[in-house]
Amino acid sequence: MIKTLVNSIIKLITHIILKIDTSEIKTFPREGPLLAVANHVNFLDVPVIISHLHPRPTTGLVKKESWDIPLHAFLFNVWGGIPIDRDIMDFSAFQKAKQALNEGKILAVSPEGTRSETGEMLRAKSGISILARQVDVPIIPMAYWGHEDFSENLKRLKRTPMYIRIGRKFRIDFTQLPRNKEAMQAAADAIMMEIARLLPEKYRGVYSEGAFEREKFIQYLE
Repeated sequence: MIKTLVNSIIKLITHIILKIDTSEIKTFPREGPLLAVANHVNFLDVPVIISHLHPRPTTGLVKKESWDIPLHAFLFNVWGGIPIDRDIMDFSAFQKAKQALNEGKILAVSPEGTRSETGEMLRAKSGISILARQVDVPIIPMAYWGHEDFSENLKRLKRTPMYIRIGRKFRIDFTQLPRNKEAMQAAADAIMMEIARLLPEKYRGVYSEGAFEREKFIQYLE
């Protein structure tokens, strides 16, 4: 009940300050565990996507420092967020993530590990491919852009367009990959290239067309 109320309020607030293109959210799979990977622009990404995916049960890996801020702590507790220590390979958080997926939830992760603020993609951390190897569930890429300028528009009482694109489900083929840092980084970059393909070129940052190999890693599921 409280989750429904919170998500309804957040959806209302975000639609007041943003013009959100929700057309592709309707294509999001309605059941089954999914590892949803997305670029991370600013603090609006998470509340927008979770409130719009509701009532699908959705959780995510969230930096542990978020619980130091009372409002953030309240929201992430409502959403069942999983705190992760970004300074270590946090296998405790990974175990909780696997449990959430076993329950059929969506697990949302930002492979960059931090906000870009400008909308331009940053290099992924290798932890996303380590997690993908452990959980072995379909991965679905999501891309956001346009709302990096919302604060300036808000000062002018102007709504900011926010675009959301959903890509094709896939898995990473780990069968030929060694278990070393270089291979895991290469797999993480392949995942990010799937997100980059959904973005206009100016937002792709380090993941511009052809910057990293992806074909040998990606197995599309539909």
